[in-house]
Amino acid sequence: MSDRRLRRRDFLYQTLLAGAGALGVRGLDAAENKMPLLGQGAFQYRPVAGWGVLDVKTPVKNCSAMVVDAKGRIFLLTDHLDNNIIIYNKDGQLLGKWGKRFPGAHGLQIVKEGDREVLFITDLNLNRVFKTTLDGEILMELTYPKSTGKYASAKEFRPAWTLHLPNGDFFVLDGYGKDYIMRYNRDGKLLHYFGGPEGGIAHWGPHGGTIDSRGPGEPEMVIAMSDQQTIKRLSLEGKLIKEIHLPGSNPRMIQIVGEHMFVPHLADNWPKDRQSTGYLSVLDRDYKIVSNIGGTAPRYIDGKLQPMQQQGGLFRHPHDLVVASDGAIYVPQFASGNTYPVKLVPETTT
Repeated sequence: MSDRRLRRRDFLYQTLLAGAGALGVRGLDAAENKMPLLGQGAFQYRPVAGWGVLDVKTPVKNCSAMVVDAKGRIFLLTDHLDNNIIIYNKDGQLLGKWGKRFPGAHGLQIVKEGDREVLFITDLNLNRVFKTTLDGEILMELTYPKSTGKYASAKEFRPAWTLHLPNGDFFVLDGYGKDYIMRYNRDGKLLHYFGGPEGGIAHWGPHGGTIDSRGPGEPEMVIAMSDQQTIKRLSLEGKLIKEIHLPGSNPRMIQIVGEHMFVPHLADNWPKDRQSTGYLSVLDRDYKIVSNIGGTAPRYIDGKLQPMQQQGGLFRHPHDLVVASDGAIYVPQFASGNTYPVKLVPETTT
């Protein structure tokens, strides 16, 4: 499909969402006949028409990441310098916005520290990691890890994401720079690093991920290896435990919800097919895909996953997702024509 046809399709879809939202369609009752049912099995969802579509006073550019705080507020990170952070309620109404200093805003995590929550923001253009309050006060800045000897200058450090441990330690994934993974303590002191080409981490690999503490053994780091079309399970010291191949994917982030993992794919078969537009996957405890939301049904032959594809034309480059406590999924999209996030609600059966 040509870029022009992709843009027209996305424009028509967003017009449908925005138009339905203008008519007050926020739930499924009035939208079920228009909104497609996505996914398979126990994980099927419908988009919510018009959710989160704002006016020109609150623009977005690339929507990179989303988190939900303890009050249920939804924080969106965008690289538009009018408002890097946009705060929604669950109905998609604007609660607040802030930030005019993150031109390469990319990764966003929310972390509880004592009796408060803080945000960690990675910026590809500023080559830094920031820790901020929920209303934007900067508490810490991390520049490139010069002491490793792996970086000639700050420009080589382009951090994609952060992962966090209960004791305050955190990992920085340099997924757009030199592919190292650095571990810091809560005060920002470098403790350890691993990965990079000599550590078996290929370029355009460690984009996002999570810490898996579901046991029974030690916690693991689970990394979405983007262009490598794989997920890597690593020890917290960087030792490879297992690699899971996901043909026809481009995993960007991972969220664990109970016994399942939710993974957004920027596109299918990226970077070979740069016209492809992406979907979401749900994996069970054994890393077997049980649903592709906006994608073809997972198919295994002799235990081997067959190539997957987007289906239905809903998504364009899902870059992150957050599953809220009520089961709703919020999906920010990258390079999607300045579109606002998509909200999906689980299909209930009676």
